[in-house]
Amino acid sequence: MTDSTDSRDKQFPKHVAIIMDGNGRWARERFLPRAAGHKQGVEALRRTVRVAAELGVDFLTVYSFSSENWSRPESEIKHLFSLLRRFVGQDVADLHGSGIRIRIIGERSNLSKDIVELIEYCEDLTQDNSGMTLVIAFNYGARQELAGAVQRLAQEVKEGKLAPADITDDLIAENLSTKNIPDPDLLIRTSGEQRLSNFLLWQCAYTEFVFVSEHWPAFDKTVLARAIEEFQNRDRRYGGLISATS
Repeated sequence: MTDSTDSRDKQFPKHVAIIMDGNGRWARERFLPRAAGHKQGVEALRRTVRVAAELGVDFLTVYSFSSENWSRPESEIKHLFSLLRRFVGQDVADLHGSGIRIRIIGERSNLSKDIVELIEYCEDLTQDNSGMTLVIAFNYGARQELAGAVQRLAQEVKEGKLAPADITDDLIAENLSTKNIPDPDLLIRTSGEQRLSNFLLWQCAYTEFVFVSEHWPAFDKTVLARAIEEFQNRDRRYGGLISATS
C-alpha cells in the first residue's frame, strides 16, 4: 500500500465487505468437483479473517450463503452446510481465542434447529470479544431484510406507536440485521463479476466497490492489500464536491 502523505492515502477502510465468488469456476479450471472449490473457499476465508485482523480492519463482512442459493442442487447445499459445521467445530474456538467477535445476519426461521444452534453458539461465545467483528451473511438477502424492516415499522404505525413522519433513515437502519454495524467502506467482489447480488443494498449506498479477477479460493493478502490500496486512492465525496486537495 502507498506511503504517500496525501490525505486520501491515509484513509483506511474500517469495514470491508466481500462477496466471495468463484469457487465453482476455480474448481472447473482445475478439472475438480465443485466441492473442492468450496473447500478451498473455506481456506481462503481463514486466510482473509487472519489478514484483515492483522491489517487493522474493524469489521469484515462476508457473503457466505444467499437466500437465492437454495435453488442450487441439494447435494451442493448439504456440502455447504457441512462446511459450516466444520468451520464452527474447527475455527470458532481459535477466532474466540484471538478476540474476534462473530455476528451472523440472515433469516433463521427456515433453517434446521441444529444450524440455528450453531449460529447462536458462535454469537454467544464471542459476544464480549473486543477485536475485529466478523459478520457472516448466511441465508441472507438484502431485499428480504428491507421488507422485514418495513413490515416491522408498518406494524408500529398500525398500532399507533409510530407516526409515518417519524420514519427516518436512521430508524430504518436500526431495524436492519446490521444494527450497530457501520456501513461498509469498501466492498470487494472476486471472480470478475460486477454486481451486488442482493447483498447489503441499503448499507452500500456510499461504499466504494472494487472488483478483482481472482476467484475466491485464490484470494490472499496480496489481493486484499491491492483492493485496499485502490480504495485509498479514491476520493470519497458522499454526494458532495471533489475535495480541494485532489
